[in-house]
Amino acid sequence: MSPVNWYKLLIIVSAFSIHLCGEIQGADWPENPNIVLIYADDFGWSDTSFMGSQYYETPHLDQMAKEGMKFTNAYSTTPNCAPSRACLMTGLYTPRHGIYTVASSERGESKDRKLIPTPNTTALDSKFVTVAEVFKEAGYATGSVGKWHLGGGLEGGPLGHGFDYGVGSENLGRNRSHFAPYENPTLKEGPEGEYLTDRLTEEAIRFIEMNQSNPFFLYLPHYTVHTPIQAKKEMIEKYRDKKPDGFQDDPTYAAMIESLDEGVGRILTSLDGLGLREKTLVLFFSDNGGHGAYTDNAPLRGAKGMLYEGGIRVPLVASLPGVIAGGKTSDTPVIGVDFFPTFCEVAGIPVPDDLELDGQSFVSLLQGKERAGDRALFWHFPAYLQKYSYAHGRGGDKIWRTTPVGVIRRGDWKLLEFFED
Repeated sequence: MSPVNWYKLLIIVSAFSIHLCGEIQGADWPENPNIVLIYADDFGWSDTSFMGSQYYETPHLDQMAKEGMKFTNAYSTTPNCAPSRACLMTGLYTPRHGIYTVASSERGESKDRKLIPTPNTTALDSKFVTVAEVFKEAGYATGSVGKWHLGGGLEGGPLGHGFDYGVGSENLGRNRSHFAPYENPTLKEGPEGEYLTDRLTEEAIRFIEMNQSNPFFLYLPHYTVHTPIQAKKEMIEKYRDKKPDGFQDDPTYAAMIESLDEGVGRILTSLDGLGLREKTLVLFFSDNGGHGAYTDNAPLRGAKGMLYEGGIRVPLVASLPGVIAGGKTSDTPVIGVDFFPTFCEVAGIPVPDDLELDGQSFVSLLQGKERAGDRALFWHFPAYLQKYSYAHGRGGDKIWRTTPVGVIRRGDWKLLEFFED
């Protein structure tokens, strides 16, 4: 064979090898994988031992981090509950769907407000396509278990936004109690004294068992660790004599965290028992930073309701044994609007052509690759939130946790523009 023909053969073999490598890499992700998103409420960046807490105990989340990847620069899209959930479901920033805050944007006394706040929407309009609707259309079973906070009734709740299964989806920002009786119209009443975190975990496991033979997308938005701060008595006692870690010193809050962590462990054990663990991407995330009256987000500044880091930077861990390498850390910034395109890429579901999502998939990060480009992240919060009666960390002023503000982070720089001044 002439040198030229050898060269042509080498090119063909090389191209074939590259093609095979691409197929092998793609085959690392299971076909039609299940997705479980455990979404905590008001769970701070420093509220797990895998992120450095010496007071809170989170052995199951720590194990997830050892088996998978933790993100040190993961962000909620807003500093409070409802708008973060709207962004997560739609893949859109707040100005696109109009849910900027919880309830009214006109907080406090009008004499203390220098601006007229942007009017706020409190329910997600049905014109916005949710990630659940896309997955349902693709043949997935879809379940929402826990806090919804994006509208009430059949049309406004999860069943009206793409979920086949909706349990515990009260539209209030908080549940009446973390112990039964719950008085939650979408949750069958439990025996008196039953703990809500345990009950929602049981409902989630029931959904997994019902759909073990089919691909499923499970959204598990817990009410924990949102107020009221309530926990099991025996767990509270465990933390009473434990040495605080800075201002992480509330035994009841710590016990709430431990119950949530136990629930994570039960979900993972259930998946293992059903032979689904290596076919299920499990993620743990939070809707905003920790509540400044009950926890300490140090070394971050500020707390829930502020656009400083303590109000919007949150824990994120992702685990899928055999696909996501264990014990890995990503420092690349990701944000709540990124979950929609990420889930679609993981499942091999095309994002509908008419959707202009604001987020970017972070699948490449889960695969251990850096994401190309140095993109900016954005927050727009044209509303007022009153100051806590007391709060750990710095931020806010004598009246407000935050006044209307726009925020950009790019690279290592972050700009907050407070619109009043």
